[in-house]
Amino acid sequence: MDTFLKQLINGLSLGSIYALIALGYTMVYGIVKLINFAHGDVMMIGAYTGYFVLKAFGATPFGLFMAFVASMVMCAILSLVIERCAYRPLRNAPRLNSLITAIAVELILQNLMRVLPFVGPNPREFPTMPSKVFTLRTASYPEGLISISNIQLIVIIASAVLMLVLNYVINYTKTGKAMRAVSHDMGASSLMGVSVNRTIAITFVIGSVLAGAGGVLYASAYPQIDPTMGYIPGLKAFVAAVLGGIGSVPGAMIGGVMLGIIETMAKAYLSSQYADAISYSILIIILLVKPAGLLGKKTSVKV
Repeated sequence: MDTFLKQLINGLSLGSIYALIALGYTMVYGIVKLINFAHGDVMMIGAYTGYFVLKAFGATPFGLFMAFVASMVMCAILSLVIERCAYRPLRNAPRLNSLITAIAVELILQNLMRVLPFVGPNPREFPTMPSKVFTLRTASYPEGLISISNIQLIVIIASAVLMLVLNYVINYTKTGKAMRAVSHDMGASSLMGVSVNRTIAITFVIGSVLAGAGGVLYASAYPQIDPTMGYIPGLKAFVAAVLGGIGSVPGAMIGGVMLGIIETMAKAYLSSQYADAISYSILIIILLVKPAGLLGKKTSVKV
């Protein structure tokens, strides 16, 4: 029981990060039908931005707050540049062209960080606050029923807050209404006065802001960063997006949390060597059994 609850907390923490990153995939795909494989490397840029801010301000609550802000701003600016220079010129091109471009952007970001003199290819230890463990004790379990660290609390609470803010933006703001309209019918939205280019750019910004926050949270939970650190989390976040239903915002949240819990349970009860294989097997199974994902909608194509 103790091991199960401990791994459940670990899974919620990891799954919350996957969900934040998966939201960027699913939002962009929902509007422009593009799998932005550079999204994981945007998360990596966010982690490095947080690293330099924490080095300047110290690993304190204020320093962590400033790291969040700086990472979100940096990733938002980067997403605007990528969308404007790499993706917008190819918007009406075949999807394969955009997909290849996304892979190229991913490689450019990784190798750019490797050659920058103040970054370099070597891993760095991410500054983190001193770890504190909070234990819930009951009469039946005086030794402690649930233990959770302050880092895990920050990860879970920050992720939940950001998801609630995103849900509010999408469902209750004018910008969110424009995003939903463009996702439903880009041509009709343009005729109704919606600025399609502006809406798509905002979608990229929101997804990258969440990725920046996810980068800081991931580096706080697993305190080592390097230029290729975004590849595996980004790939697993894509699996989470497909699991929940790519294009569905609630699906990305549910898929991320589910994948995190499945991965940590596999490490605890099977072997850490099988965890990645199980994660990618889920992608294959979902594509075979329910290609639209858990909350995805089936689409029909007229021929």
